[in-house]
Amino acid sequence: MRSLKDMMSLQGRVALITGGGGHIGSALSEGLAELGAAVVVLDCVREACERAAGRLHADYGVAAVPLAVDLADEAAVRAVPRLVLDRLGRLDILVHCAGWVGTTESPGWAAPFERQTVAAWDAAMRVNLTSAFILAQEARQALAESGHGSVVLIASIYGRVGPDMRLYEGTPMANPAAYGVSKAGLLQLTRYLATVLAPQVRVNAMSPGGVWRGQPQAFHERYRQRTPLGRMATEEDLKGAVAYLASDLSAYVTGQELVVDGGWTAW
Repeated sequence: MRSLKDMMSLQGRVALITGGGGHIGSALSEGLAELGAAVVVLDCVREACERAAGRLHADYGVAAVPLAVDLADEAAVRAVPRLVLDRLGRLDILVHCAGWVGTTESPGWAAPFERQTVAAWDAAMRVNLTSAFILAQEARQALAESGHGSVVLIASIYGRVGPDMRLYEGTPMANPAAYGVSKAGLLQLTRYLATVLAPQVRVNAMSPGGVWRGQPQAFHERYRQRTPLGRMATEEDLKGAVAYLASDLSAYVTGQELVVDGGWTAW
C-alpha cells in the first residue's frame, strides 16, 4: 500500500490550469507545483500568465509554461492540448478555473436582472462552460494515455443554490444570472464526463463559496454572519481541495462535487 505522501505526489505530471493568472487560478497552480507538477498557466492576459509561470518556476523549480488564450475563441481553445503536448510531452491534469465573475466589466453583466443582456449571457457561457466542454473534447486522449488523468472543474455554490440578493444591498456588487447557470452547467458536465471518459479519466468539480477580496464592509459582514465557520474563504482554503482531486489521493473518486464554502450551503 502506498503512503499518503506518494499518493499526493505529482512528480512527472503536467497540469493545465485555465485562469491560471488570476487570484484563485494562481493559488491552485502553486498547490500543484508544490506537489511536483509541471504547470501550463493559461490566461487571457499574457502578462498575467507570464508572471504566474515565472513565479512557479522560481519558487518550486518546476517547468512552467505561460499560454495566452482567449477562451471565447473556439479554434484557439481546441489548439490548447496540442500546444501542451508539443511543449511538455504529456497532459495529466486539467483544471478549468477561468470564468466571468460578478465583478467582470462588461455591459449588461454585473447589473440588475432586468438590465442583464443576452450578449453578456452568451459571453459568460462561452468562457465559463463551453470552453470546458471543448478542452475536455480535445484533451481526452492525452488524459486517457496519462494513466492518472484527472479533470477538475471549478464551479461555485451558486451552481447549486440561488443567490441571496440581500447580501448586495447598498453595494456596487451583483450576481448575474448567467454566472450561476454556467456553474450549474459545469456540475452537470462533471457528471457527464465522469461517465463517458471513464475508466481512464476521472472528472470532479470543486465549488467554492465566497472568497475574500476586499469586498464592501456591509457585504462582508452579511456574508460572514451567514457562514457557519464565520468567515469568507481565502485562496489557501481551495488549494488542498484541488490537490486532492488532481492527485491519486482521490483515485477512486469521480463524478463528485467537493463544496468548500465554510458551511454556507449546510443550512
